[in-house]
Amino acid sequence: MNFDLVIHDGTLVLPNENLVADLGISESKIAEIGKNLIGARNIDATGKLVLPGAVDPHVHLDMPVGATRSSDDWASGTIAAACGGTTSIIDFIEPEPGQPLLQALISREMEANGKAAIDYGLHMTVRDGLAETIAQLPGVIAHGCPSFKTYLTYAGFKLDDAAMLKVLESVGTLGGLTLVHAENDAIIEHITHQLVSARKTNPAYHPVSRPASAESEAIHRVLTFAKVAHASIYIVHISTADGVEELARAQGNGVIAFGETCPQYLLLTEAEYKRPDFEGAKFVCSPPLRTEFDNKQLWKALSEDTLQSVGTDHCPFNYFGQKDLGQDVFTKIPSGLPGIESRLALLYTFGVRAGRISVNQWVDLCSTNPARIFGLYPQKGSLLPGSDADIVVFDPNRKVVLSSTMLHEHVDYTPYQGFQLHGYPVMTLLRGDVISEEGKFTGQLGSGQFMPRWVEDLWSNKNIRESQI
Repeated sequence: MNFDLVIHDGTLVLPNENLVADLGISESKIAEIGKNLIGARNIDATGKLVLPGAVDPHVHLDMPVGATRSSDDWASGTIAAACGGTTSIIDFIEPEPGQPLLQALISREMEANGKAAIDYGLHMTVRDGLAETIAQLPGVIAHGCPSFKTYLTYAGFKLDDAAMLKVLESVGTLGGLTLVHAENDAIIEHITHQLVSARKTNPAYHPVSRPASAESEAIHRVLTFAKVAHASIYIVHISTADGVEELARAQGNGVIAFGETCPQYLLLTEAEYKRPDFEGAKFVCSPPLRTEFDNKQLWKALSEDTLQSVGTDHCPFNYFGQKDLGQDVFTKIPSGLPGIESRLALLYTFGVRAGRISVNQWVDLCSTNPARIFGLYPQKGSLLPGSDADIVVFDPNRKVVLSSTMLHEHVDYTPYQGFQLHGYPVMTLLRGDVISEEGKFTGQLGSGQFMPRWVEDLWSNKNIRESQI
């Protein structure tokens, strides 16, 4: 049999093994794994790792934040993702107060349509627990969006306890998955007021205003609600040792709970906020960067499968013209970091090469697990025959020094400036087409497709959590 394309002699990273073989691709799908396959086109991957395209379940492209917007739009953000080995992302819908949820979903989908360079899905943000909002959830699910984002902080978004419990129960009854930004709003507001009143307003006070206890309390509370509501839950961007301890305890008590962290919480610390001349503003994100001990415990949680996913929470703002809106007070600094492009390589260098996680765990955390949790598997996150031919050819010997000038993110800095990486993607394919090669985008804007996800797909792999409790 002749294939449209064959990737030859790479080391295929599979769930439980690594196999040197050929990968045959036909009609945008993986068709066969074997030896001596014949293709109309051929790619030599000798000495390279071949893995499923990375899935980033947590990004914010062209997102309004106060008086500004995240600096990557659907075009620039997805180009950067492709060059970093990510072929699928899940972004967010933030309906205006009173706006019908389905209307907001379709509007957000249309923003990406014709611009996205890779495939994309959407999470729906739920801003209240009103009956008229709850009544709209089935329509959102029917459109292919079975995951719902909630917040325990931020004015206009935070849910009180009664609303949070109602949303968890309602989404759970429908078979959906609730995502939670877990920080205690009262603690944050109380400390922030004290700091600002004392004129402690530079970026070094951002982590003081959002202590580890604000996260761990909120995680404990919402996991308790999930147990009461018999609901499944995904805690986003966990940053603390105490937070993962709460997650592990809930998992051990039978809660279907998934945990995510991000590269910034594995590799950076609160010391960055003490940089001189306002440079600490570059690192303002919520929750904030923590301590080296937290870094260590998060890596441990990844290796032990307490945390199942590494997303980026990519929400970039330029240092000049956006982050500097908060020069007078840290509360006005737009909160978020870039990272959509460097995730895969960072986790390889500082995870796999450092001996913290195996190469198979690396692929699980960056690709397979997010695809399974959010109902994209095995179409995405897999090298199985029949899966989309979303593939990364990764050179484990390529050495790269990260800088904002070599990345494709539309932002004037990277928090990983000067990081020395050993291993980097050299080719990315989306549905069998090469869209990035040797650090250059070679695809077509608009070739990314909306990925509808369904409840039955969301939970067809529910046992990935249940089997480990």
